[in-house]
Amino acid sequence: MGKILVIAEKPSVAQDIVRALTPEVGKFEKHDEYFENEKYIVTSAVGHLVEIHAPEEFDVKRGKWSFAHLPVIPPYFDLKPVDKTKSRLNAVVKLAKRKDVTELVNACDAGREGELIFRLIEQYAGGAKPLGKPVRRLWLQSMTPQAIREGFERLRSDKQMEGLAHAARSRSEADWLVGINGTRAMTAFNSRDGGFFLTTVGRVQTPTLAVVVEREEQIRKFVSRDYWEVHASFLAAAGEYPGKWFDPKWKKDEEDPEKRADRVWTQKEAQAIADAVRGKPATVTEESKPTTQASPLLFDLTSLQREANGRFGYSAKTTLALAQSLYERHKALTYPRTDSRHLPGDYVKVVHQTMGMLAQSGMKHLAPFAQQAVDNNYVKPTKRVFDDSKVSDHFAIIPTLQAPHGLSDAEQRIYDLVVRRFLAIFFPSAEFLETTRISQVVGHHFRSQGKVLVNPGWLAIYGKEADTGEEENTKVLVAVKPGEMVRTESVDVKGLKTRPPARYSEATLLGAMEGAGKFIEDDELREAMHEKGLGTPATRASIIEGLINEKYMLREGRELIPTAKAFQLMTLLRGLGVEELSKPELTGEWEYKLAQMEHGKLSREAFMSEIADMAARIVKKAKEYDRDTVPGDYATLHTPCPNCGGVVQETYRRYNCVGKPKQPPCGFSFTKIPAGRAFELDEVEAFLQNKRIGPLQGFRSKAGWPFTAELVLKFDEEEKNWKLEFDFGNEDDPAQTGEIVDFSGQEPLGPCPKCGGRVFELGGNYVCENAVPTEKHPVPTCDFKSGKVILQQPVEREQMQKLLATGKTDLLDKFISMRTRRPFKAFLVYDKEAGKVNFEFEPRASKFPPRKGAPAKAAPAAKKAPAAKKAAAPAKKAAPARKAAAKKATNRKSGPGLTPSAELADVIGNEPVARTEATKKIWDYIKAHGLQDAKDKRTINGDEKLRKVFGKPSVTMFELAGVLGKHLSKGE
Repeated sequence: MGKILVIAEKPSVAQDIVRALTPEVGKFEKHDEYFENEKYIVTSAVGHLVEIHAPEEFDVKRGKWSFAHLPVIPPYFDLKPVDKTKSRLNAVVKLAKRKDVTELVNACDAGREGELIFRLIEQYAGGAKPLGKPVRRLWLQSMTPQAIREGFERLRSDKQMEGLAHAARSRSEADWLVGINGTRAMTAFNSRDGGFFLTTVGRVQTPTLAVVVEREEQIRKFVSRDYWEVHASFLAAAGEYPGKWFDPKWKKDEEDPEKRADRVWTQKEAQAIADAVRGKPATVTEESKPTTQASPLLFDLTSLQREANGRFGYSAKTTLALAQSLYERHKALTYPRTDSRHLPGDYVKVVHQTMGMLAQSGMKHLAPFAQQAVDNNYVKPTKRVFDDSKVSDHFAIIPTLQAPHGLSDAEQRIYDLVVRRFLAIFFPSAEFLETTRISQVVGHHFRSQGKVLVNPGWLAIYGKEADTGEEENTKVLVAVKPGEMVRTESVDVKGLKTRPPARYSEATLLGAMEGAGKFIEDDELREAMHEKGLGTPATRASIIEGLINEKYMLREGRELIPTAKAFQLMTLLRGLGVEELSKPELTGEWEYKLAQMEHGKLSREAFMSEIADMAARIVKKAKEYDRDTVPGDYATLHTPCPNCGGVVQETYRRYNCVGKPKQPPCGFSFTKIPAGRAFELDEVEAFLQNKRIGPLQGFRSKAGWPFTAELVLKFDEEEKNWKLEFDFGNEDDPAQTGEIVDFSGQEPLGPCPKCGGRVFELGGNYVCENAVPTEKHPVPTCDFKSGKVILQQPVEREQMQKLLATGKTDLLDKFISMRTRRPFKAFLVYDKEAGKVNFEFEPRASKFPPRKGAPAKAAPAAKKAPAAKKAAAPAKKAAPARKAAAKKATNRKSGPGLTPSAELADVIGNEPVARTEATKKIWDYIKAHGLQDAKDKRTINGDEKLRKVFGKPSVTMFELAGVLGKHLSKGE
């Protein structure tokens, strides 16, 4: 009799299945990647093990992304393993091909994505021909043992799942077709003027970006307006209470959302109200009514990410990683990548057990509330919590039966959020008494509101207690007797300004993505996107991170700010007439049609034909666009043209001088996207003012290689105008040009740490007099040079004098990391071994306190400059085991060094080095020997030593990293 192979989506689910089946079918034997008994083999994927890609003959590699190769619409898709999980895939495929396996059960998550994960594994296992083994489907919405056993009793047939399988595969292939063709078409369009301007688009990524760009456009166009409020204080027998003027006849103005019932739009009118009521008696009417507030629903991933971002500033990516760790490593939370905020109907018993576990846990701040819930039998099978119809692939995030230990501070915060929310939903509602009081003075109305917490209910879990009227934040109004007249004691007119809408944070952007269906006008499409939005809870964090990585957005504090590249993409999509790529309607339309496919009302072939037509249309629109510019909302710069003093204006591709009033333009013009990197507006202003900017990152060569460079405006004598050029260094270096430098009249800063000569200021650097040609010393013999600005930190003359005198500056705090864009503090020191100025960082306190009984360690010395070696003579020979441990600790701390080949060692030395250090050393060698080509600074000409490394006479700067990689290897 053959065996049944059960393939789950995650290892934890495979274990749950084994535990549930064991009482029915006998004990399982555990192997490395599967469980087996006489009837079943249970294994799992770890999410997607296989992904689709175009067959080799239809694929277009980067560097050939031109319209000539578009559109890319392959007649079929090949499969390729996901690199990081290849070993798991091989293990699952090996099991599927076993001769004693006669049937497969798809136990992946109940939904479209789970269906796709299994189908691609099955197809890959079959290779050129189908695997040919019957398949049935386990459909689970609850993971209790009883639910799993019942699921195996009613396995669905392969035929029943055909519609879902078609929809899953179609969604994946459609995303590929639109993403690949859209990205390559927009990249080809933007790269027409040279360079490689990568312009990615996607069905979910681009509408998400559009939401952020539209908000930024609203902020930029917002014109603040003055308005006034009238605040009064009324004196009753029991004391004073405040009130604010409002217009009881006010109605909402759809065309002007800034208008409110309590706003007055002229100071004169506001002052007239104040003068009219001051000191006058007022009649009082009031209404008090009890109100309740229920706790929020349980967390799904998006609501957890929003809460953690709002409370702790955690990014969506960080929160997902923490929740995943609590799920996988600590087994403390249920599966976090869920879009449901409810639990299955059969989970009441599990919740009772979880509440009992929390009551007995060591969490002193929450255990009493769990005990209260147990004692008062708060857990009841209400639809607000237990609703099968609102559980999709997974249920809400709640604590498991396992109490966690050894959590990090960040993990503890996330765990506390989930536990509090879990407890709160079973507690009674909070009860308030709300009072609204209207004080009427000579025809003017003032509103006063009070709110008293009578019974905190679930709010007690968050530290709220019943109001006594003594707390600072309690809004209790003093009592007014029926029919009592009060007096308007004082009146103030407050001048205020309207504010633009706030920028998106990750919390608010996640909310906008989740509710994107609300932006859709078509009822059917909006219904199709109901509770789906843009992306899924599992993908939204990666979408936001992807937009940041592609330089479409910047994260500054908690704000997400779109870049010039983002605005340019939206302008392009609008101008080319392919704006659907930026609208959530596209996702709504796909969801509507995929739902039809799931129910057999639309064929896969018809849907994919429409997608292919759409991809071809996007390419055609971009390819055939023949106008000089793309219409859009463009800026006028404040800085005048450096050539004629005229006005400089932005177009789609360039910044152009349009001349002075009544004068023609002078022809000054430069590209907006040099080498694939879009200028920000503030960068352009600074560039025009200073005629130099950088070094800037993010440039790409025509082949797509990234590089860093400075940009300069240089005057062209032939054209009598200024031109933008890249500056790769050394072009104006007197040591290279041979131009004699005159330091007479300058005061030296101090002695050169390298040769003892005098150091002076020269251009943007501090240089040794022997590093440049002078009258007394025409041939340079030194190469000491240090910038006046290092990573955006100005190095003042006094600081360089201190470095030359003592070897070290003061602690400087305005360095900006080129990698993270974050500020950092460091000393500048002269590194004798590297022969240049380097960073030295403050000693940092240990992250972990010493173990009890461990000897106290001496305070750590300041962190040395990167190039400096640490030399220490051992007092006696260490034991081998101790040596190995020390070596392992060193490797853990600084990473393993790579051994240079004999050829490379001849240039940089034979000590093991990190790849980055090897790159620095070889560049130092290139610059010291003047090996950059005089006409093309991107080309490096090899001398006798470097030709052996290059394997040819010269290389480009973009090839250098690849060449180095061949000459670096891991040591023994």
